[in-house]
Amino acid sequence: MVTLIDLEIAHLVRVMGASMAGDLAGPILPGAYWRLRLYQLLDSQHLTNEQLRSLDLLLLQLDELEAQATNNAAHRTAISAS
Repeated sequence: MVTLIDLEIAHLVRVMGASMAGDLAGPILPGAYWRLRLYQLLDSQHLTNEQLRSLDLLLLQLDELEAQATNNAAHRTAISAS
């Protein structure tokens, strides 16, 4: 049975990466927004082990996406300064 939490996790899997990739101006929505959404789901009661694993993987992915966004911003700044 697919629950509302499963649907929410599937949605985050689809859109979080694209949003964090953003465009030349940076992420469309900041990492803090996605982190809040993930923590709200983690605060839900009665999560299954699979849901917990999925949320944990999304948090790890978010860490990587935030690091990439920071590196990209530093690179853009360095290019602008040249």
